[in-house]
Amino acid sequence: MSSSSASTRRRRGTVQKLPSGSLRVRVYAGYDSVTQQRHYLTEVVPAGPKAAAQAEKVRTRLAAEVDAGRQPRTSATVAQLMERYLEIARVEPSTRQGYEGLVRNHIVPLLGDQQVGRVRGEVLDSFYAELRRCRVHCRRGRAIVDHRTQVEHQCDQRCRPHRCRPLGEGTIRHAHNLLNGAFSLAVRWEWVGTNPVATAVAPTMPAPNPEPPTASQAARIASEAWKDPAWGLFVWLAMTTGARRGELCALRWKRIDFGTGVLSIRGSIAEVGGRSWEKDTKTHQQRRIVLDAQTLALLRAFLVHTAEQAAALELALPEDGFVFSPSPDGSSWPKPGTATQRYSRMCARLGYGMHLHQLRHYSATELISGGVDIRTVAGRLGHGGGGVTTLRVYSAWVAEADQRASTSLAARMPDLPNPVLGDGSTPIGNPVLPTPPGEAPTDPYRKIAADLKAAMRCGVLKPGDELPTIKDLSAQYQVAFSTGHRAVALLAEKGLIVVSRGRRARVAGRR
Repeated sequence: MSSSSASTRRRRGTVQKLPSGSLRVRVYAGYDSVTQQRHYLTEVVPAGPKAAAQAEKVRTRLAAEVDAGRQPRTSATVAQLMERYLEIARVEPSTRQGYEGLVRNHIVPLLGDQQVGRVRGEVLDSFYAELRRCRVHCRRGRAIVDHRTQVEHQCDQRCRPHRCRPLGEGTIRHAHNLLNGAFSLAVRWEWVGTNPVATAVAPTMPAPNPEPPTASQAARIASEAWKDPAWGLFVWLAMTTGARRGELCALRWKRIDFGTGVLSIRGSIAEVGGRSWEKDTKTHQQRRIVLDAQTLALLRAFLVHTAEQAAALELALPEDGFVFSPSPDGSSWPKPGTATQRYSRMCARLGYGMHLHQLRHYSATELISGGVDIRTVAGRLGHGGGGVTTLRVYSAWVAEADQRASTSLAARMPDLPNPVLGDGSTPIGNPVLPTPPGEAPTDPYRKIAADLKAAMRCGVLKPGDELPTIKDLSAQYQVAFSTGHRAVALLAEKGLIVVSRGRRARVAGRR
């Protein structure tokens, strides 16, 4: 070994001449805990008359980075980092499934071979740009086909020439957050000195654009759903409570207090890959929702209907049974994915391209437009942050609310002088606002009539079915015979039932 080479090694690092004339600088940077090998910082200096001096500067800089601890302490790749991160990440299984899809479909194909120490903000900006160009990362200029399925098949008209489609901005933002979390741990593990994700331009989240059903659309959807009593009640509760689909699937009879009219949300049903399980709510908080009289009557009628079906099969309906259970004894829960697919198919038959979660938008929008304060709406929906999420995402613009705002502003404006019109006519007065609907009826006979009407609406009492006798109604509600007669007379007055002398009242053929 020459004295020059020995002197170079004593100066920490080696400078090796390559066959091309370039100089490769190599400095020992410690033991790599990931690859279980020695880790070196390497940099190549192009050939030239000043290559030796430039190589010496590079060697000094790399040695200084090692001493200051700013250099990457591993040659691990981004793929290895993401694998390690997913191993220790404590997230819900459904969230993990989304993370794994992002890593498998986008991060590893584009960044997987990159060493974590060589990832810079410029690399990540290019990564985001590629995601916005094509979600399948096709090669430009190469003709490919978008096949209808990934399994072996005979192509038909459903297999079309490839057309680049960008990945959604929300998904790109999720990928950014996932990389940020992984590289933050890499800094804590001392794999790298700094987090390169912090220097990249973070993708913007798309502006919320909730599109709840209109009043007429909601009426058509509810009418279509009520053709099946259980499905109709499921859609009705989604509209009136704003509960998530998993929370409705996890609803048990013991969580409904018919005395106080309060529904308690305690859990949810999660589903991944056909496997479902019961878990906490999305925000890990329990909440109580007050139900209106009509919804309580529908639930009460459906409970009687479900108990009768179980008794016909010589089964007992337990108190903790699931409300929308596919089993007669209420022992199993429905799958959220099934509810989502059924709702989409029902809306498609009506000519709407809607999804189940929009009923949650509908509930929030109707409450806000009805004058309910944001904190109360956030409490019903199970949002935190004092209602920030509710106001930002779930409240859509409503014409009625805007009209009330303009009327309220006009009422506070100063009086105008007379006449205000050029032709000498008088100014237009303030519009008369409609009287708000009253509270739910509390009279016993009205309550009995509301329960019977709910039983007709949810299908427990069908057209032509006989109503309970006055004696049975009086005993069930513990009221006088005259009160039962008034309830039946009220239903007959509205044309919901048919009453004839000497025969029991029957549900009318048309409602």
